[in-house]
Amino acid sequence: MTQTALNIGTTLTKTENDVELRKVFKVFEGHTAVRGVDFNIRQGEFFSILGPSGCGKTTTLRLIAGFETPSAGEIMIRGKSMSQTPAYRRPVNTVFQSYALFNHLSVKDNIAFGLRIKRLGKAETEEKVAQALQLVKMEKFADRYPHQISGGQQQRVALARALVNRPTVLLLDEPLGALDLKLRKQMQMELSNLHRDLGVTFVMVTHDQEEAMSMSDRIAVMHEGRIEQIGSPQEIYERPQSPFVADFIGDTNLFQGRVEYNHDSSLVVKTDSGLKISVEQSKMSEKGRNGEIYGGASVVVSVRPEKVNLSLYSPDVSENCFEGRLMNVMYMGTHVHYQVNLLSGDRIMVRQPNTEGTLPNPDTPIYVYWAKHNCLALTESRS
Repeated sequence: MTQTALNIGTTLTKTENDVELRKVFKVFEGHTAVRGVDFNIRQGEFFSILGPSGCGKTTTLRLIAGFETPSAGEIMIRGKSMSQTPAYRRPVNTVFQSYALFNHLSVKDNIAFGLRIKRLGKAETEEKVAQALQLVKMEKFADRYPHQISGGQQQRVALARALVNRPTVLLLDEPLGALDLKLRKQMQMELSNLHRDLGVTFVMVTHDQEEAMSMSDRIAVMHEGRIEQIGSPQEIYERPQSPFVADFIGDTNLFQGRVEYNHDSSLVVKTDSGLKISVEQSKMSEKGRNGEIYGGASVVVSVRPEKVNLSLYSPDVSENCFEGRLMNVMYMGTHVHYQVNLLSGDRIMVRQPNTEGTLPNPDTPIYVYWAKHNCLALTESRS
C-alpha cells in the first residue's frame, strides 16, 4: 500500500462488517422496489450489486447512502444503525454515473469542495487535494475545468472527490456506464487497483456482468427487488442457484423438464421436448442437495456453451449426446460461436476456442455432447 493510499484511506476498526442490511424493504406508492434484502458487506471488500434495470439495485444503494429511507428493516454501517443519520452525516461517499462535477470549478476545486464544506484549514485542504490528485494520476490537470478533460479523466476526478473525504464506504452507481468500451475496460483495471491500494470498502451497482465479475470479491444478484444469490464471481458463474442467475450471468443453455428418476450419483431429467439429460448429484442446486428435487419435480437444466463439445461423427458416449444440424457459425477472433438445432427442436449454443481449424458449413449434420458434471439441475425461481 502506498503512502498516498494510507493518507487517503480510512483507519479500520475491529468491526468485521462495514455495511449490514437487515430485512430491508422499500415501497414507492404501493410498489415494492426492495423486498427483504438482507446481507453483510465485509470490511475492505469490493462488493457488487448486479441485476437488470428495475430490479432494485440502485434503490438499495440509495438506501445505504441515505438518499432514501427504508419502509422497513435496518441499515448498519460499522455496527451503528443509520435510521436516525441523514445522508450528509453518514461515513459514505457516492460516485455517480454522471460524475456530478461542478462545471464552474477547476479539477482541484471540485476535489476540495467537500473539505471546504467541513471548514478544513487551507494548508490541510491543499495537502489532501494534492494526495488525491496523485492517487488518481491527475496532478497535471489540477487547473483545468471538467469540459476540458476526457470522460475517463472526469471519472478519476469524481473518484478523487469522493475519496478525499476518507469515507468508510465508497458507493459507486454505474460508475463506468458513460465510458466507451475500450476506456471502460481500462478503468475497470484502474478501479480494481485503486481498491486494492486503499483498502476502503467499495459497493458498486451495475448491470454489466463482465464488470462485476472482473472486479468484485463478492456479487449480489438482484431480481424483482430480491437477492437471488450472493457469492464470489466463480461461485455465481459455476454454481448458480436459480435459472434466473444462470441465464443472467453469462450465456447458458436452459432445458425445462421433470426429474424422471434419481439415484446415488445422478438424476435423469426428461425435458419438455423429450431429451433425457443426466446430471451429477453434486451439480444440483442447493435445494436439490437438500433433498427437495425428487421424482416428478420440475427443474431447469443449465449447460454453459463452453462446456458443450461438437463432433461431425457420433461420439462414443452414452449420456447427454444429441444429434442436430449446424445452423450458424460466428467467428469472434478468440473463439467461435456455434448455433445448433437439435432434432428434438431445441436450439443450443456452443462456444469453442479458435484453433485456426476449418469451420464447418451451416446445415452440416453434427452431434453435441457434454459430461454430466458439466451441467446443473436448478429449481424454479420464486414467483
